[in-house]
Amino acid sequence: MRSDPATSTTAALAFTCRSVAQRLAGTAADFDPVLDLIGQARIVLLGEGSHGTHEFYRVRAEITKRLIRDAGFRAVAVEADWPDAHRVNRYVRGRGDDQDATEALAGFQRFPQWMWRNADVLDFVGWLRSWNDERKHDARAGFHGLDLYSLHRSMQEVVEHLRVIDPEAARRAQERYACFDDYGDDPQAYGHVAALELSAPCERAVLSQLVELQRSAAEYASRDGRLDPDHQFVAEQNARLVVDAEQYYRAMFRGRATSWNLRDRHMMSVLQALDAHLSRPKHAAKIVVWAHNSHLGDARSTHMVRAGEINLGQLVRERYEGESVSIGFTTFAGTVTAASDWGEPAERKVVRDALPGSWERLLHDVGMGNIFLDLRRLRAPWFASTSLLERAIGVIYRPETERASHYFPADLAHQFDAILHYDRTRAVEPLERTAGWEKGEFPETYPSAL
Repeated sequence: MRSDPATSTTAALAFTCRSVAQRLAGTAADFDPVLDLIGQARIVLLGEGSHGTHEFYRVRAEITKRLIRDAGFRAVAVEADWPDAHRVNRYVRGRGDDQDATEALAGFQRFPQWMWRNADVLDFVGWLRSWNDERKHDARAGFHGLDLYSLHRSMQEVVEHLRVIDPEAARRAQERYACFDDYGDDPQAYGHVAALELSAPCERAVLSQLVELQRSAAEYASRDGRLDPDHQFVAEQNARLVVDAEQYYRAMFRGRATSWNLRDRHMMSVLQALDAHLSRPKHAAKIVVWAHNSHLGDARSTHMVRAGEINLGQLVRERYEGESVSIGFTTFAGTVTAASDWGEPAERKVVRDALPGSWERLLHDVGMGNIFLDLRRLRAPWFASTSLLERAIGVIYRPETERASHYFPADLAHQFDAILHYDRTRAVEPLERTAGWEKGEFPETYPSAL
């Protein structure tokens, strides 16, 4: 009786993975091979297979602490909005008005709040403040946002910045940004109208504001020095975010690939701006990036390439060739904090056992529990030619349509440089735990997959 070629290939892959996998024992030594793999890289991408898994947040934080303590990393850039993350940045660097880490995270009010307002991020922010308090200003590590959803908040930040240093410029900024007033507080309403009218009523205004702010930088820098030295940089990032967000919300109604690419290109531009801002002669900046696997794994090794999509991981590899490392995170089963639809409350949901034919099932079948896998050792042509399914859980998890909603084909060996697989995981704990989250979901009430 002939064996199934697909089954034989999967068995061979599992055997090969088993031969190079390193078991994670739950001790600090687990991260020694991770640090060895990172080596001299100065841009380190740490992913996550979901936006709501405790182990992913905790382990990313522990690796990041090692990089800050032992390797001179001075910035953490996360999949979060710039103004909210900057409030945290001011706190951890001892400059803000917040009294503790809980207050510093209070800016994260937009759905999904639990992505950053959770127990693991709270612990990391507290640790980072303590670390920085014992060091001089130029040795402190910061916390920065890469995303572009804070259109209105960033406009407000630009105006407030200018009111302090140039009231007349603040008035001009307010007039330019007033073009959004007719569309209410929801930027998608602006995007919808702009798409229907095939025009961009606010495009010229936001570009003009960015250009004016950049041209005034030298003049503002020459003033009496009472301002925070980073104020101009922060303001320019907010103004640039407004420009990119205006394009993004218009693109939302013109196809997923266009809006996705705009978003990830924005994240790349912020990363490069941070790199330039933090680098010094003979001392290039070292930055850790936290984002979802779908942003940090090279898009060219996934289904995204067929849709014309790029991502941050691809852009980083192209720009920082030889200077970057990307590490993905996966799980086989457990629980996750996620919503059933956009804007709905966080729930503690059961994560189904990974499907046969997926990387998560393959790593489970290795039979070693939690493992670290250096994927560079698996880039033999026969291995890389096999594309399996990979699971992605964002802020929404719909197990009833999981195969269609949460799986995509990927060549893992080239998508990432390494994988940290935690076989059974639990949901991240939101700072605001609702009754629904506390109750959770039980396997016996779990819907069947389609």
